[in-house]
Amino acid sequence: MSTPQPGVITCMAAVAWGAGEALVMEEVEVSPPQPLEIRIKVVCTSLCRSDLTAWQSLASPPIFPRIFGHEAAGVVESVGEGVSEFREGDHVLTLFTGECMTCRHCTSGKSNICQVLGLERRGVMHSDQGTRFTVKGRPIYHYCAVSSFSEYTVVHSGCAVKVSLNAPLEKICLLSCGVAAGLGAAWKVADIAGGSIVVIFGLGTVGLAVAQGAKLRGASQIIGVDTNPEKSEKAKIFGVTDFINPNDYDEPIQQVIKRITSGGADYSFECIGDTGMVTAALQSCCDGWGVTITLGVPKVKPEVTAHYGLFLTGRTLRGSLFGGWKPKSDLPLLVDMYLKEEIQIDEFITHNLSFEEINRAFDLMGEGKCLRCVIHMPK
Repeated sequence: MSTPQPGVITCMAAVAWGAGEALVMEEVEVSPPQPLEIRIKVVCTSLCRSDLTAWQSLASPPIFPRIFGHEAAGVVESVGEGVSEFREGDHVLTLFTGECMTCRHCTSGKSNICQVLGLERRGVMHSDQGTRFTVKGRPIYHYCAVSSFSEYTVVHSGCAVKVSLNAPLEKICLLSCGVAAGLGAAWKVADIAGGSIVVIFGLGTVGLAVAQGAKLRGASQIIGVDTNPEKSEKAKIFGVTDFINPNDYDEPIQQVIKRITSGGADYSFECIGDTGMVTAALQSCCDGWGVTITLGVPKVKPEVTAHYGLFLTGRTLRGSLFGGWKPKSDLPLLVDMYLKEEIQIDEFITHNLSFEEINRAFDLMGEGKCLRCVIHMPK
């Protein structure tokens, strides 16, 4: 048996060995942080639908074995060479898309798409294209350069943000992806005006966060579209005024929406990850100024098809990654808003599970029986 290298931590992680296969609790070795990296003791992590999609390998090439998870909060255990903004004991949120602060995009004021620490799709670290996990000497791939389904993980220091010690980690972990993405889409990307009509396709966590953002901006009508009738009551908590189940109608849903809004919504949001729904969302908007924001990650058919006439008449289609937030710069403001009870987070949490129950979280999300499952690591 080999002797662990200095600074290596041995802990438990939920490893996915193949597409759609149940995660297996494995003893993994976690390398010490390299230059400009930090190692985090994960306190809690929640399951995001993009984890489920990547695990099923429906939207991207399969990369296995792998440790999923990216929506997480924890405590800095150690820091690598050159790290000055973090120290041991700091509370942090992980970031699936980072912020280097120096690239063209980071300094532009126009974008949150960091050219250095943007979305990592190959299962490795940004810095050296290597991994920080092994099982019996075998490298284990990362997910979004976070991999929070492990008791300890290593991330680039630009892919974490320090948060208040007063903020409950088991709640604010949702801000590291889904809730923040929805709020940002409503506020920063669409910039919803008071009195507007809003339609939201898909009432998962992201869609309901959009609804919350629209409500706080004073939208007059917020229409939620979902095929799960159980979403109706929950949606009201976040501001949805009208719930529509497409299965209840014999006509295309976009026609229903145009009829009940006297010509279409001011803003529509596609939060499902279905490019066919992007077209329906565009058609649900009004002529002249209707704006459609797409947030979902497509599972199949990534190409969007739309008649040019939709744009000729003044509609706009916009994409949104993480709601347009600059993660390190902006997330502390959302944490403060939560602490001041200005935004809702607790209401998104439908299940609290132990780390050993992580496969149940995948089942619940796959069956459409949860919004967010918060997974609590052993103390």
